[in-house]
Order: sequence, then C-alpha cells, then structure tokens
Amino acid sequence: MTDSATPLSTPLLAALAAQIGPVPRYTSYPTAPHFQTVDNDRAWRGWLGELPDDSAFNLYVHVPFCRQMCWYCGCHTQVVKNDDTLERFLQLLLREIELTLPYLPSRPRLTGLHFGGGTPSILGGDGLQRVAEKLYHHFTPEPGAEIAIELDPRRFDASLIPGLKALGINRTSLGVQSLDESVQAAINRRQPLDMVARTVGMLREAGITSLNLDLIYGLPRQTVENVVSTVQQSMMLNPDRVALFGYAHVPWMKAHQARIDTASLPDTAARFAQEAAAAQTLVENGFCRVGLDHFARPDDRLAQHAVNGELHRNFQGYTTAVGEVLLGFGPSAISTLPQGYAQNIPSVASWRQAVHNGDLPVARMRGLSQEDILRRAVIEELMCHLKVDLAEMAVRYGTAPGIFDADLPRLALLERHGVVQRDGYRVVIEEAGRPLVRQVCASFDSYLLKQTAGSVQPRHAAA
Repeated sequence: MTDSATPLSTPLLAALAAQIGPVPRYTSYPTAPHFQTVDNDRAWRGWLGELPDDSAFNLYVHVPFCRQMCWYCGCHTQVVKNDDTLERFLQLLLREIELTLPYLPSRPRLTGLHFGGGTPSILGGDGLQRVAEKLYHHFTPEPGAEIAIELDPRRFDASLIPGLKALGINRTSLGVQSLDESVQAAINRRQPLDMVARTVGMLREAGITSLNLDLIYGLPRQTVENVVSTVQQSMMLNPDRVALFGYAHVPWMKAHQARIDTASLPDTAARFAQEAAAAQTLVENGFCRVGLDHFARPDDRLAQHAVNGELHRNFQGYTTAVGEVLLGFGPSAISTLPQGYAQNIPSVASWRQAVHNGDLPVARMRGLSQEDILRRAVIEELMCHLKVDLAEMAVRYGTAPGIFDADLPRLALLERHGVVQRDGYRVVIEEAGRPLVRQVCASFDSYLLKQTAGSVQPRHAAA
C-alpha cells in the first residue's frame, strides 16, 4: 500500500477493496445469510398480528419466472414456457395474499408497491390487473405512493398497458445492463437500443413517464469504452434515475452463471475503472449521485430525499418509501417488520405446496436485538448519506457511544488512505471514497467480524 498522501485513484481504491476482501451489499442488517430456518408460520403470523392499526405498508410482489435465462442473473427466477404454469402461480399468489390479510390491520395504508422478478410482466395485462384488484381491495394507496414494476424490453407489447394502468403504475424500471453486442452475446441477452426506445415510447404515450434504467459493469467482455458508450446511448432515453450495479459472480449460488467464461470477466481494477468512468459520464449528463450506485435527476424525489437526509435502503435498493413495514409476496420475497425479517420459501415448488396447504410460506426469519437495530441504522446512514454520528446514534437508541469503540480501529486502513475522515465518533466518507462505502459499513457489522471456530462463513461476491 502507498502512504496517506496518495490521492484516491482508481487503482488505489481497487487495491484497498482487494485487501479488505468481499463484503455484503447491505440491503439488510443482519444480512440474509444470518436469517434462521423456521419449521412453521406460527411466529410469522404472530409478528403480523402485532402490527399497529396505523401501520404504513410497502408491498413487494415477486414473480420468479422468465422466458429466457440471462447468464449474469442473480435473482430468484426460472425459465417457464407453459402459460398454464403461470396461471397456477397467479392463483396461488392471490391465495397467499388472502391467507395473509386476516393478520393485518383492517385498512392499512399503502405507501409503495414494487413488482419484481424474474419478469413480472410475464403474468400479462390481465394477470397484473387481477393482482391489482386483490391488493387494492384491502390496501388503500396514499397520495404520492410509488407504484413500480420491473420490465424486460424484449418481452413488452401494447397488451400490457391496460394492466399497468389498472395497477396505477407510475414508475417503470427497465433492465438495459449493456448495449454492447459482444457483451450481450456473452450474457445471453440480445437487446438493441431501438428495442428499449420502443418500450419507453409506448410507456410515455400511455402516461407512464417516470423511468429507471438498470446498467451493469463488470460483465464479461466489458471495457471502459463500451461501458461509457452504453451510458451515453442510455441518455438518449432521458431516464429519471439510473442504477449502476456491479456484476456479482456467484456461480456457487447461481449455477447458470457458470456459463460465463471467467477469463472474460474484468478484474477488480478494471471493474473500478468501469464504475468510475460510468459515474463520471452520468454526472456530466446532469445526474446526482445517490448512495453507492444510484443516480437521479436533481428534481427527482430520490435525489431530493438524499439531499434532505431522508433516503432509505431496503431489499429493492435505495428508496423514498416511508414506513417500517415491507411486506413481500411470492417465492423468495423478503419482508421487513419492526420485529425483524422474514423470507418466503425460495423454491417455487415448495412455496406452491405451502400456500396450497393454507400456510403462510415463510422459510427463514431473523428477529432483531436492540444492538441489531442500532447497527442497522448506522449502516443505513452510511449507505445512504456517507456519514454518521455514532454518538448521536447511540444516544438515540438508548446506549453509550462506547459500544463502537472496538469497531473504530477497523477503519484505520481506510482512514489512513483518505477514504474516511473521523472526528471522534463522527465518520464521514469522502466523495472519492464513495465506491468503498460497503467496506466502511463492514467495520460495524458484528456478524461479519465474528469468527467461530469450525463454522462455515457466508461467501460474498467480489467488490
């Protein structure tokens, strides 16, 4: 390593990341590997029944199907060819919602709804409308509630518009990933710019104008040049937000990723260079940086929440949604309640059987201690706003700042190289150190730091 006078260059950031090693993405704390298997839904029903009548709900609906598998995909999804399978899934999804409703407040407020996958639009316009009718019969959308859906431009046509409008969709997220033909071939996702532009045009003509684009760096055959070219071409679509994700190569979890030639993957230094170049291009095009990997127009609500210190982070990434309750439906969906986390059964077949039997299909749960809640708040503050006052946080959650005394020395490497600046219990991540925000958060992750003799430690993708 170089001395503290060395500027925070891309090679130095890459070297620091390599020295620290893989860390979680921190969409929750404790992270998903620390959830615990449950044998039945009794505890989950109890948690739901304890929710106050005035709870504000965010809902997530997971549709775990695609027509074709993209080799890079890290989502819980599988290929389906038979429409009968989709109809059976839809019926059981509606039944899961029905099974859950008796345990909820009588008329809960809805502050956000997100459809993810997989490819949610695979249910078709009529299927989406049936889900909308079931949800809105019980949940009352608040004014300004964000109703969002992930769409695959390769599988979009006009027949979906009525279903999207019935849902009240006001934001769409399109997976672009890369517009380079060589990269697309390597990840099994051929999707030219004009196909994406056609989808955007149809959505805007229907009055659905708020647009997110998902881009990825670190894919096979990617270079700084073709990543920047993808960003520049994407600007022609005039998105409101862009998510710039790093590809997570985890073939031990996602077997289809083994189809990717690891020799064609950029190394850590190349990944950092790609991220830096893409981020610079987005900023030059008028976007504000939000958290680790999101970008938004200055007048977009996401950017405004970031400026005002009101940004949040959950399993869907950065969000403006308010409320302590995130309720997930569908296989693998993860819920967040004041008491902790719960994840549905990931296996479609097992989820289907549980719902058919009349059970809430929960597979794993994780209750939160007071220390968990405090550390979660610290990590979210860092992930969202790049700074935290540990003393103020400790007092807010009823403990002494000394709880962090053992964590602060772990920042020494990053502090020495100017990634973070620390004044007592106040920690600030420098703008140039933004790509290492997860590494900073890891210093406060008590589960990551525990080394139990003989235990198998969770594996994480490279930064």
